[in-house]
Amino acid sequence: MRPFPRGATRARSSPRRYAAGVTATVGELVAAAIEATEALGLLAEEVEDEWTFVTELAAAQTARLGAIADRRGEEPATDAAAAAVAAAADETRLIADPHRAIDWLSTFPDLVAIALGEPIGG
Repeated sequence: MRPFPRGATRARSSPRRYAAGVTATVGELVAAAIEATEALGLLAEEVEDEWTFVTELAAAQTARLGAIADRRGEEPATDAAAAAVAAAADETRLIADPHRAIDWLSTFPDLVAIALGEPIGG
């Protein structure tokens, strides 16, 4: 994860949605998940006492998701996986509390892993 200046606002981009009959790839879903993970990390960095933990966790979770994309990026994703990842990413955008962002930073990648049929826990 790239360093962000303290106090910066996080991006509120829209989750990627696909028209009926258009298949997303696993790589596209993971890219959206990485974007959400980075936004969670940015928000969580506001907890100064946890800054080191948060930056290391965000980097590890981003690398974990990146490894999935490296292995399966071109693979077509199922509609159910696309919907699940989009729904989970939508939830991350509702988080305003930095402490809650730390919780989600710890668990969000597991939701993505489950949606993609990957093992949880890294």
